[in-house]
Amino acid sequence: MKLPFAGRLLAVAVLAAASAALPLSSAFADDAAAKPKVGLVMKSLANEFFVTMQEGAKSYQKEHAADFDMITNGIKNETDTSAQIDIVNQMILAKVNAIVIAPADSKALVTVLKKASDAGIKVVNIDNRLDPDVLKSKHLDIPFVGPDNRKGSKLVGDYLAKQLAAGDKVGIIEGVPTTTNAQQRTAGYKDAMDAAGMKIVSTQSGNWEIDQGQKVASAMLSEYPDLKALLAGNDNMALGAVSAVRAAGKAGKVLVVGYDNIEAIRPMLQDGRVLATADQAAAQQAVFGIQNALKLVKGEKVDAKDGVIETPVELVLKK
Repeated sequence: MKLPFAGRLLAVAVLAAASAALPLSSAFADDAAAKPKVGLVMKSLANEFFVTMQEGAKSYQKEHAADFDMITNGIKNETDTSAQIDIVNQMILAKVNAIVIAPADSKALVTVLKKASDAGIKVVNIDNRLDPDVLKSKHLDIPFVGPDNRKGSKLVGDYLAKQLAAGDKVGIIEGVPTTTNAQQRTAGYKDAMDAAGMKIVSTQSGNWEIDQGQKVASAMLSEYPDLKALLAGNDNMALGAVSAVRAAGKAGKVLVVGYDNIEAIRPMLQDGRVLATADQAAAQQAVFGIQNALKLVKGEKVDAKDGVIETPVELVLKK
């Protein structure tokens, strides 16, 4: 049956509209498929520092929702490397385009990250640097985005030293000893104490945790009654040290310093229970990592020097 002219005109118009719509819908589908997905793998989300870091990343993703999607997960305590390895494997199965990770251990995570890299996933390291020698042995080039922890802790240690006298006894409460950032912060504290002529009588691990920091501090205060200061590798352990100092009846007599500038430490800076800490822009740490991961996904180069993209760290004192 032959359509009247008006009918034929309408049919042509409908077909033309449909044809025009097809490439547009296809373009939208391509755009959706092209939007990269970033997997953010955190350390202990019981630690305020990492909660702040994760929240900063979530806020950034909301502001740039058109640019990338993000899934995030973290472990319950600082030393559960096997759980973090499982999370990375989950990210691989989820077929993310990039993984941004704050590794619980500087060596133990490298093998699974090699698996991710072999699957075509771009990897960026934040917070705690992966061991460069282990990376090299796996032929991996994973940039580290973060602060110079040794420099940051030396800033704190140098300020503490000004409040002490040469020969004073001090103790260092270290983070997880298999992590590079714990090692570097301890090294920075030792640099400062050695330069000022202090006597480091003990260095023990508090595994980044409040309760373990308290136990270590209590033991040091008991063993060395004339201890003048406790240098904690993070603010969680500094909180524990403050409790130990108070329990020992030495408030105001034993100085405490930390690292991270978490919210919980700030009132203690103001009333003197904590002398100083370091701020390494917690809310921006994961953001810096995500920004560089997206560059790698796009095939762009990142501005790394010897595998490191250094971010700021500052001394924080009573305001």
